[in-house]
Amino acid sequence: MTELNKGPERNASFGATMKAVFWSFLGIRKRSDYEKDSASLNPVHVVIAGLIGVMLFIGVLVALVKFAVS
Repeated sequence: MTELNKGPERNASFGATMKAVFWSFLGIRKRSDYEKDSASLNPVHVVIAGLIGVMLFIGVLVALVKFAVS
């Protein structure tokens, strides 16, 4: 039987994915880092890290508003 081409191996850790998503939220990414990340990051980890990042962002905004209003 022939082996199907499975694409690039996605072996980056979840911590590396969180770091990449954090820098992407800030908009600070080098093109070379983006290309390296796109080849090594697991798409499922990126989605999970993005959702965690959004929840943290909303939590910080809510805390700032509560602090400003009080």
